[in-house]
Amino acid sequence: MFDELIGNDRVKELLRRMLQSSRMPGAMLFSGEDGVGKKMFGLEIARALNCRAPQGVEACGSCPACKRTLKINYPAGDEADDFKGIIWTGHPDVGLVVAPKRVLLVHQMRAIESAANYRPFEGKARVFIVEDADKLNESSANALLKILEEPPPTSHIILLTSRPAWLLPTIRSRCQVIRFSPLAAAEIENYLTHNKVARAAEARVRARVARGSLRRALAADLDDFIEQRKAMLEVLEALARSDDRLQLLRSAEQLNEAQYKDEYEARLDVLETLIRDAWLLSLGADTETIVNDDVLPELSRMAKGLDSKRPAIWIGQIEEMREQLVVNINRKPATDALFLTMAAASATELPPKRRYIIK
Repeated sequence: MFDELIGNDRVKELLRRMLQSSRMPGAMLFSGEDGVGKKMFGLEIARALNCRAPQGVEACGSCPACKRTLKINYPAGDEADDFKGIIWTGHPDVGLVVAPKRVLLVHQMRAIESAANYRPFEGKARVFIVEDADKLNESSANALLKILEEPPPTSHIILLTSRPAWLLPTIRSRCQVIRFSPLAAAEIENYLTHNKVARAAEARVRARVARGSLRRALAADLDDFIEQRKAMLEVLEALARSDDRLQLLRSAEQLNEAQYKDEYEARLDVLETLIRDAWLLSLGADTETIVNDDVLPELSRMAKGLDSKRPAIWIGQIEEMREQLVVNINRKPATDALFLTMAAASATELPPKRRYIIK
């Protein structure tokens, strides 16, 4: 039942029309921010296709087929080998594929090809969901192309990604692309309070800093977030002054301390959000558009005299380095280089691309 899913009403109506016309594509690419519900939409399609007591074109949500489809049998351990095949749900016609480490494997794509060519065991259709499809390398992408070119009429393959540009054009061209929007802060806040995940005041902060991702809002520990934001505010203040290289190097060192290893990308997320807020304030935007409005005085002070072109350059530099994280760069010198290059960024042109050190 699509109405149980949060946000993206436009996508819901599109999928309903596809189901109504019995023209569900054999290959789809769900593109959008991490944590907006792409996987749940994929599973809801699987339920609609295999429900034993459908309500119109949608799943009933209560029959055995619907319930088993949402039961994903993830491996109990964390060993990469345990994730190398198809991870089946409780329904024998619905499976997921997850990258064992940093890359989706040829073996996994061949497993999909083999399984997709079988007729459904129990339901009316087989559905295969590929998480983080941007982790396909050239070899695994080419293996997947074989099944995408002519998917069997009873099988549907759904690719999920937050980085569609990283996919081969030949993959994108063979899929029906469906774009998901970030969730509205009010939608996330309502979910958190309605499900008693957080009290009203905490839910508001979580929703506003989640940047449209319910996953981030649910995963966030407010105390940890406040600590992360305090550290990133120091980075932003040093950048706004342009001459505090010592503080930037201290912040880079702290970011790479062992205790913050698992927070590295989360802290970059926070820094980007703070930069965006300062950028909006420097342009005279309404304070209602500010995500971190509970630290508005600090942001307003940093935004004074801030050239509006510099934040765009900073965000571009952060995103450039984030792309390099996929190839396992040495984070310590890369972070030093990032912060110092951001400090030196010209207000009129982007600096040349950096070469980061690979482990």
